[in-house]
Amino acid sequence: MPVGTTEPIIRMHHVDKHYGQLHVLRDINLDVHRGEVVVLIGPSGSGKSTLCRTINRLETIDSGEILFEGRPLPEEGRELAALRAEIGMVFQSFNLFAHRTILDNVTMGPIEVLRRNRREAEAEAMELLARVGVEAQAKKVPAQLSGGQQQRAAIARSLAMHPKVMLFDEPTSALDPEMINEVLEVMVELAQEGMTMVVVTHEMSFARRVADRVVFMSDGQIVEQGTPSEFFDHPRSARARDFLDSIKGH
Repeated sequence: MPVGTTEPIIRMHHVDKHYGQLHVLRDINLDVHRGEVVVLIGPSGSGKSTLCRTINRLETIDSGEILFEGRPLPEEGRELAALRAEIGMVFQSFNLFAHRTILDNVTMGPIEVLRRNRREAEAEAMELLARVGVEAQAKKVPAQLSGGQQQRAAIARSLAMHPKVMLFDEPTSALDPEMINEVLEVMVELAQEGMTMVVVTHEMSFARRVADRVVFMSDGQIVEQGTPSEFFDHPRSARARDFLDSIKGH
């Protein structure tokens, strides 16, 4: 993949963020190119999820800039809604509407935001639910599905908006172990199809298998980044080596 030959789809430039006295993002500089899978890893509290959530302005920043397709992120209103239609987000807690069917969850965005015809939106939703393996659950409400099924439905909901980028904020951390792989396999397929993805995860095998680039964070900073083989086999910093030693056997 010719990363670096075109303008990045996401550019973070000297980004800082505080929660009160806590400095959660420190001078973040990060480019993400089209078709690239960037996996953010690091200890809990290192700023990974906050970084991910600033990209579609679910979290605001204190200084620096974030560009999407060369333009600063809009602050509010219709422009921000349009941005969020182009940047899909999958959360660790699914965030499905509890009293709507799975089919309704997937079609709401296309119908209400993209102004799609209901019949067309439902036909595409069923195709997407089939793609992630939960089409048989379309008429059920979220509580009737397993966690893994709910997360796969949440991925289908994001895909229904035809996003240019997908953000995954620890998408498997709320799942039972046997459900994790069924969600990761959907993400692997998306990566293989060329979806631009930023993924916060503790699943190191996924990072090694799918990432074009692993970004290691600690204490709100990007400590180092590289290909999976560079990072996992030849970490350059003491902090990265300590982190990898701490998770061996997990």
